[in-house]
Amino acid sequence: MASLKNIKLKILSYKKTGTVTHAMEAVSAVKMRKGQERALSGRAYAAAALSVLERLSSVVDIQNNYLFIAGQGKKSCMVIITSDKGLAGALNSGVIRLAEQEIASRGLTKADLRIVAVGRRASDYFQSRGFNVARSFINISDDISEKDANEISRVLIDFKRTNEIKDAFVVYQNFISTFEQTPTIRQIIPIKQEAMREIVAGIRPARGRYSPQSESDRITPPSAYTFEPEASEVIEVLPQVLLNVAVFHTMLESKASEHSARMVAMKSATDKAKDMAKSYTRTFNKVRQAAITAEVSEITSGMEAMR
Repeated sequence: MASLKNIKLKILSYKKTGTVTHAMEAVSAVKMRKGQERALSGRAYAAAALSVLERLSSVVDIQNNYLFIAGQGKKSCMVIITSDKGLAGALNSGVIRLAEQEIASRGLTKADLRIVAVGRRASDYFQSRGFNVARSFINISDDISEKDANEISRVLIDFKRTNEIKDAFVVYQNFISTFEQTPTIRQIIPIKQEAMREIVAGIRPARGRYSPQSESDRITPPSAYTFEPEASEVIEVLPQVLLNVAVFHTMLESKASEHSARMVAMKSATDKAKDMAKSYTRTFNKVRQAAITAEVSEITSGMEAMR
């Protein structure tokens, strides 16, 4: 049986660990609320921006834009969004597992795939396994800006314009609720109306503050558009803007999911540390009581022997 000193050290160790994880839980809770607010408040804008494509395609021929056409190349690109930091439960492993399943289901070899890794976890994992990580971005900042998404979108647009890739996908954690995040994959190149309908339908929650309040929220496609400047210039720029909106939204969703998962993980760690401290405290009391009983027995035996 462990000595009283060793048990006491373990109790102190678990209490200190619980203090640290509780502090991390509190920090993650604050960041989670901010991340949720940004992701949820951005959903209405993203839904409206992405729906422009669907509405515009009914009155203008935009299918000849290179972002709407499958490339002639054989390679695919996969944007994989994870975190730079750990201690977030199965957040990163879920995204990586889904990416591996998609690679296997499509029969893609390492030579056929270009990976754009957002977050050190994805970059380290796929580089160590011999995949071609074409670009790697850090994912530490909580204040994700449109500029960050634009850098990623520009890489994809350059790949597609030069026919280096035929299609592109994004894999990320979609924020459902504080206790639920779902690994999700979306095709973003070539842009397809069906895929955009799925994104638009999935962006706004069915219930809650940011859900559509009535049928009036649904925009009816107009019969005609007036373009300023020329329609060709608008059609050239619009797909790039919509692609950037889609990437930006996935990054917001991923960041909100990261803080939610970390808060839940730290809460579980705090509860476990408290349970272990209580368990070792009971063990400490039992060992101490046994030691006291043994000492009393020795004193009593010694007194009896002296009589």
